[in-house]
Amino acid sequence: MKRFQVAYVPVGVPTFHLESAGKEFADSIKLLHSIEENTRVPEEMLLSIEKLDSFLDTIEPDLIVFQNLTFANAAYVSEVMHRFSSVPFLLWTLREPVIDGGRLRLNSLTGAYSAANTVKQFKSGPFEYIYGSPSEEQVIKKIKDTVCAARLKYDLKSLKLASIGHTPTGFGFGRALDVEMLEKFGVRLTSIEARELIDKAKSYGDDECEEYLKTAKGKINGLDAIPEKNVRDFARLYKAYDEYVKSEGIGAIASRCWPDFFTAYGTPVCSVLAMLNDNNIPASCETDAYGALSMYLGMKITGEPAFFGDPVSLDESNNTISFWHCGTAACSLARHDTGACAGVHCNRHIGPTLEFGCRPSPHATIFRIGKNSSGDFRFFIASGEILDKPQQFLGTSLVVKTDGCAQEIVNKTVLDGWEPHYAVIYGEAGDQLEILAHMLNIEVVRF
Repeated sequence: MKRFQVAYVPVGVPTFHLESAGKEFADSIKLLHSIEENTRVPEEMLLSIEKLDSFLDTIEPDLIVFQNLTFANAAYVSEVMHRFSSVPFLLWTLREPVIDGGRLRLNSLTGAYSAANTVKQFKSGPFEYIYGSPSEEQVIKKIKDTVCAARLKYDLKSLKLASIGHTPTGFGFGRALDVEMLEKFGVRLTSIEARELIDKAKSYGDDECEEYLKTAKGKINGLDAIPEKNVRDFARLYKAYDEYVKSEGIGAIASRCWPDFFTAYGTPVCSVLAMLNDNNIPASCETDAYGALSMYLGMKITGEPAFFGDPVSLDESNNTISFWHCGTAACSLARHDTGACAGVHCNRHIGPTLEFGCRPSPHATIFRIGKNSSGDFRFFIASGEILDKPQQFLGTSLVVKTDGCAQEIVNKTVLDGWEPHYAVIYGEAGDQLEILAHMLNIEVVRF
């Protein structure tokens, strides 16, 4: 796959104030290179269609940053759209440098209206827009967020997501079709029976799994309190999953969990998924493929594992929603005062699972790739803060104080038929995810 590329396309005409335009040109290049090293820029301002066409011959962009250095008629953006209408597009308008009753130096804003009118004839979905000079904070943030989203779209094309086992009855919301996943997100979905990895795990001897057991004991407290056979079987299963992920080039997994790993194997898969999450392989349970994809996007934005769980409790007085699951959260998300602890499954009473409350974070994003009643994709995005709270229930849990009204979020998501699994991302990721949704032409519901 070719390298990710941003293309800077600065257009104008020579009848405006070229000294002002030249300064914005140089400052814009400096900013773009500070954000994305592989940004292709022209050697000079593109002040004619001929110069524009020559530059377009040299690029293979994954994002176009189209800037009106000065006013330019729609013929300029028409050339870009004719070649690259499917490429994510950011339209950048420069602020007029001087308002003194004299000459209009750039007239960039009128150029933006002209360009936008034409872009909408070519693109069925949204495009991005920012107004301001290269030194302004909102401009810097918007460009960073848009580049991040474009890179996410690019990275999805190389993602291989594995569905391990069938989705349990009644959990069809997480089931994905390989063609649909590929067409909408560019992601390749592969499938394997859970039985295959169970059989592989059973084939290992204790000595083959010592390194996996040693790694786990370095991250999980209290494994010695779990029956030795279960701990050994966990290490075997961890090795089976890890080797499968590495040999097949898997970037995220959606794994079946109950009842197979209790009935056919005798040891839960929860802690295995936790270890994979800690290794930056997003791993959802209950074979929720779109849950795993939601986690993957969160991890790519922040560089940290995302929490996967159900909203299980609403506290209107504190404006909080508690998220929980049986014990699959990455060890690195555990509270520092307890660390990641081993326990037994809350319903099946077999271990090891992970048991802890998650550490706090001043910024968090609740995210879900879902579908509406017509089967069309949509993104749920909400922001908040992960509070400093102890473990709420057996398993792993965290409490989010939402920026919006928690009660309204719960009421609205239930009434609108949202899925019961969410990724809670450690950090601010909402703007990047919303821009990605625009690039994929997906509806956004944001609180």
